[in-house]
Amino acid sequence: MGWQERFSLAGRRAMVTGASKGIGAEIARVFAEAGADIVAVARDRAGLEQTASAVRAAGRRCLVVPAELGAPEGPGQAARTALEAWGTIDILVNSAGIARVAPALELTFADWEATMAVNLRAPFLLAQALAPAMIAQRWGKIINISSQTGVIALDDHAAYAASKGGLNALTKSLCAEWARHNVQVNAICPTVILTPMGREVWGAEEKSAPLIAATPARRFGEPVEVADLALYLASPASGLVNGALVMIEGGYSSV
Repeated sequence: MGWQERFSLAGRRAMVTGASKGIGAEIARVFAEAGADIVAVARDRAGLEQTASAVRAAGRRCLVVPAELGAPEGPGQAARTALEAWGTIDILVNSAGIARVAPALELTFADWEATMAVNLRAPFLLAQALAPAMIAQRWGKIINISSQTGVIALDDHAAYAASKGGLNALTKSLCAEWARHNVQVNAICPTVILTPMGREVWGAEEKSAPLIAATPARRFGEPVEVADLALYLASPASGLVNGALVMIEGGYSSV
């Protein structure tokens, strides 16, 4: 198998959550360019349609599934829609996420619950719904978009960090159960990525400058850099990578 085949997603069907913008939209586009058909899931139908246009421009199919992943029934409904339409989803990318940033003493119960529902519960419910078909065909890839804050501490991120730390633990637990069925479960842990959400939280120079200064690469990331790493984890090239927490944060956790 040549290198192009090893990194190809030809014939695969991928569900990408948070696909209306930011990292999710970029992953959907990159996966389509690599040959995958895309199930695009998010709340924002207009944003999903833009993603669908990019996927179709790459010559691939796109199923648009508006969903509220923070609702208890949202992930299951999205999974059923995809399975009824396409039978099997080969690749799941849990990219949808929210960040409710506040000092721990000021964090509200509602913000804590909403963060856990979207960032941790929804990825589990989607994996639980889609994994049986992956196990049956003995091939599947689950990629959780986590965060460096799931590994290291940042001020004002108690709920977000807890949700991402939980997502990292979930990644390893699912690997332990499903690796024997040739289902790989990995997590990507980025630094701040310059998406609309990233710019909203970290746009102020007085906030971003200390984190950039503490990062050896002296910069934040771009969505395509996360998408390219996700492509590797979704492709045959990463066949032995399982249960990994892959840091993509310019060396922040190395110093």
